[in-house]
Amino acid sequence: MRISTIQAFNNGVQGMQNNYSNVTRTQEQISSGKRIMTPADDPVGSVRLLQLDQQAGKLEQYKGNLTAANNSLMQEEATLNSVNNILQRVREITLEAGNGALDKGGREALAQELAEREEELFGLMNSKNARGEYLFGGYKSDEPPFVKEADGSYTYQGDEGQRFIQIAGSKSVAINDNGKDLFTDISNVSRVDTQSSSAAARISLGEIVDETLFNERFLSGSEEKLSFVLDSTSDDGFQRDAEGDLQLQLDSESGDEPRPAYVLTLNEDGSYSASIHGVSITLDGALDTSDTFTIENQEKRGVLDTISLLRETLESGGDSTDDKRVRSEALSVSLQNLDNAMNKVLGVQTSIGARMNVIESTQNEHAEAELINTTVKSGIEDLDYAEALSRLSLESVVLQAAQQSFVKISGMSLFNLLR
Repeated sequence: MRISTIQAFNNGVQGMQNNYSNVTRTQEQISSGKRIMTPADDPVGSVRLLQLDQQAGKLEQYKGNLTAANNSLMQEEATLNSVNNILQRVREITLEAGNGALDKGGREALAQELAEREEELFGLMNSKNARGEYLFGGYKSDEPPFVKEADGSYTYQGDEGQRFIQIAGSKSVAINDNGKDLFTDISNVSRVDTQSSSAAARISLGEIVDETLFNERFLSGSEEKLSFVLDSTSDDGFQRDAEGDLQLQLDSESGDEPRPAYVLTLNEDGSYSASIHGVSITLDGALDTSDTFTIENQEKRGVLDTISLLRETLESGGDSTDDKRVRSEALSVSLQNLDNAMNKVLGVQTSIGARMNVIESTQNEHAEAELINTTVKSGIEDLDYAEALSRLSLESVVLQAAQQSFVKISGMSLFNLLR
């Protein structure tokens, strides 16, 4: 086979370029510490590195979510600790108010502190997290969840949602609790709310004595509120029997409907008692046939409403026997409702603690995954310096040999033999 001079020249140049490229590539690997400089160096390894980088990106995102979730739960926990401290103080005030030797001035002083505690609690229930979101508004985190109405009652305007944040591939954690479940849906011990249209005529808090009748009227039926008036068919304005007991009639929306009558039993202390649809009530004070009394189903009572009613009880009423009896009933119910509220807060605090434990364990899992990924990635892309230096030495020798052989071969010519 004939090899032309130009062919020999090109082959020599190509060989030197290839050897120089190998030396340069090895030098780049040594300087960077990476074995894979381009996907062509190791296609399978390059794909695996891409997968590991994607997984590392997800872990980094989860790390940010874990931090945000932990911060939100820590702030909620701190807020609930403050709430619990306020409720504990309100409970102490309730016990102090039950002291029979306490005069009107003492009760008013306690009521004043209750007003301050009520306002403080209202502010805590509208707390925000570090991102400016209301903690207890459910999904509606951009507006205050609790609003105080003109009549002094409180309304929850959030929703019952619970926001979750993803902290792992198949794991999410709740970062808030809605205020309705936490502060509004508190079991009411008395289960009913009683009211009188007159300040002179009083009605007791009401006690459920027949669950069946109560459930039929207030739970299973379509109505949750019952109104009644005193029967005024007699000449003196009241319908009485031989024992002096008053007659009671249920109010009706339709004049054609018969209104069932109930007997108000006269007690020794001058008050009247009756059982209406399973609810035992007592009426006293300056009763009049124009007075209207209501019994309303109220299975739940918000903690702010409980404190507000307690404050109003201490602000009003005197030192008569009837006043003390009414106040004693209100204090007893308030005390038990406060205990229910504190138990609800304690339950949520326990839940928050469990969620924070999940966050901590997930952080440990992510740290282990990051370590494994780093180890695997290092095994794929990191350079073996001993092997690379040895290879560089060999490639340098080969390059030098190619350069020297090229000089000798390129200098060969038939014209040299004619001398």
